[in-house]
Amino acid sequence: MASLLQLITLFFFLVALSILFSSTPVHCDDDDDLLQGLNSYRTARNLPTLAKNKKAECLAEELAEEIEHQPCAAAAANATQQLQLANYPSILNKCKIDINYTRDGVVMQVCVPNRVSTLVLTNFTQSHYSRYLNDSRFTGAGIGSEDDWVVAVLSTNSPEGSFSGGYRAAMEVGLMVMLSPCLLGMFLGLEIFVGMVINN
Repeated sequence: MASLLQLITLFFFLVALSILFSSTPVHCDDDDDLLQGLNSYRTARNLPTLAKNKKAECLAEELAEEIEHQPCAAAAANATQQLQLANYPSILNKCKIDINYTRDGVVMQVCVPNRVSTLVLTNFTQSHYSRYLNDSRFTGAGIGSEDDWVVAVLSTNSPEGSFSGGYRAAMEVGLMVMLSPCLLGMFLGLEIFVGMVINN
């Protein structure tokens, strides 16, 4: 009876570990392809590639969600205007970004019917946005898309353009995530050990 309990405990321990360590985040392939296209564009100009910036990605996703129902005609009419949203501070808060770390960053948005990937890339690289893509100060990017809209957020290595902030909350959550498997393993290991001691 005790060995059956040990086997069941060991089985659940292994299942829990495999779930914790094999879980991978889901990314939109179109967004990853666009980042790869932007990096190819920059590489051809001897510029460093853009690293994925998670907070910039969060911001881009939230902004794309905010404007997804606007018609593409509105984008064409205001092609050179920056995106203006009344709830921008709440979006930053949702992504745990301190507004003081956004000043040097850039938000670029394009609207392409059916989000044809080559046209989306062209809308970024062959427009007024190319000046940002050609600027070596930008080192990171986050991309979000909804319906026909694609938003790219470029970040810098400087504090004013890193899209960071909320470090304490991130550290607390990160610490909890890192310690959870350890605590689970210790608990299950202790249970197995106690079960073995009781049987002997």
